[in-house]
Amino acid sequence: MATSQAANVVEKAVGHDDNAITEQDVSNPARDRAKYADPSGEKMKALAWMGKGDVQVLEVPKPAVIEPRDVILKVTGSTMCGSDLHLYHGAIVELQKGDILGHEFCGHVDSMGSDVKGLKEGDRVVASFQIACGDCMYCKKKLSSQCERTNSNTIENAMYGGRTAGMFGYSHFTGGFAGGQAEYVRVPYGDVNLLKLPDDVPDEKGLYLSDVLATSWNCVVDTGVKEGDVVAIWGAGPVGEMAAEMSFTNGAKRVILIDGGAGAWRLDFVKSKLPKVETLDYSNLPRGQSVTSMLKEMEHGGPDVALECVAGEYAKGWAHYFEILLGAETDTSEIVNEMITSVKNFGRCGITGVYVGYTNHFNIGSLMERGVRLIGNGQAPVHMYWEKLLQMIREGKTDPYIMLTHRVKVEEMDEVYKVFDKRGDGMQKIFVQTRFSDPPAEGTPALKTYKKLE
Repeated sequence: MATSQAANVVEKAVGHDDNAITEQDVSNPARDRAKYADPSGEKMKALAWMGKGDVQVLEVPKPAVIEPRDVILKVTGSTMCGSDLHLYHGAIVELQKGDILGHEFCGHVDSMGSDVKGLKEGDRVVASFQIACGDCMYCKKKLSSQCERTNSNTIENAMYGGRTAGMFGYSHFTGGFAGGQAEYVRVPYGDVNLLKLPDDVPDEKGLYLSDVLATSWNCVVDTGVKEGDVVAIWGAGPVGEMAAEMSFTNGAKRVILIDGGAGAWRLDFVKSKLPKVETLDYSNLPRGQSVTSMLKEMEHGGPDVALECVAGEYAKGWAHYFEILLGAETDTSEIVNEMITSVKNFGRCGITGVYVGYTNHFNIGSLMERGVRLIGNGQAPVHMYWEKLLQMIREGKTDPYIMLTHRVKVEEMDEVYKVFDKRGDGMQKIFVQTRFSDPPAEGTPALKTYKKLE
């Protein structure tokens, strides 16, 4: 928390760069009602970050169109991602009290600016989690997550040597845009960042084009999973689960899924959906064995490919726990080191879980001496993949329903965060309904209500 607040102070003192062509730091319309709130005075429910481990459902103004290519979306579905927990835990810098969260959402076009093309009121669409301009060097290559003109944050540029695109509901480090765990959301460059959904794809499938499907697909194809590969995946959450399905789609002959501790139940859950998956519980290993040694027993030389679908904030040992706690590092290297030592010589390791800064004790020797390829998969460029993935959904080649376990109300999201954070109630992937949502699609979970936890 102290780091996050310090970053806010530094950013304010230094100031943003001048590269962004869309308004920055519009993380809640209530911050400047005269400028950012809809003139109708309509209110909405929205889930806001209020401090470390504290999110609250607030009543705030409906957002206004403030730029000519804005679209105001009436949200019919959103969800929660494991990366939202990094915000909840205060692991991402430059959060501010009252920031509206949520980067995955779909809905209907409610209103739009005068320069929006190709959309009309009432259109049913899904948003990409990143905000792209459509015209810069990266956008022209469909590398939408790296847009040069939607995030002017100075600290990110200094830390990384470049910036990502602006992102919905993901702190002022990525532009400070209000997110979609709400009843309405403003989408800058709406004609770039919204994809129309056909009638035969319900919200409970189309919603996940916003992030998790593109992120899983990018993890698999960017790391080069190919015919005959043996793939090990760290993390049995939604991204790990869909990466397993998509690894088989790309020809993997074996997929080994690794998880444990409070999330160990997810191994059985995923296997019930994808019976070909093999599992490894790191919290229940035979005496004297490690994840690396077990993988080398399961496959001569180890897997060809390792995919990281967890994140860097979860330390397994005391050394990294205290180093993160004391600010000596921001991310643990433990999982990345396991991947490097587990794969075959000249094997490939892809990192998709969120890592935000610096790490200690990195096994660079194994990486170099054994020719291991370490690939930062980056924030997935949704625009590169979402049309292909939509077609895969329509053809039955990928099925988001295999990860969907819960349907909840946006009004109860503060309680849902507590359950999700504890890996509780068998919660894998949720669908968040609003007052604008359709009834549950056939084959999807019924609404579950969460009462206030003591």
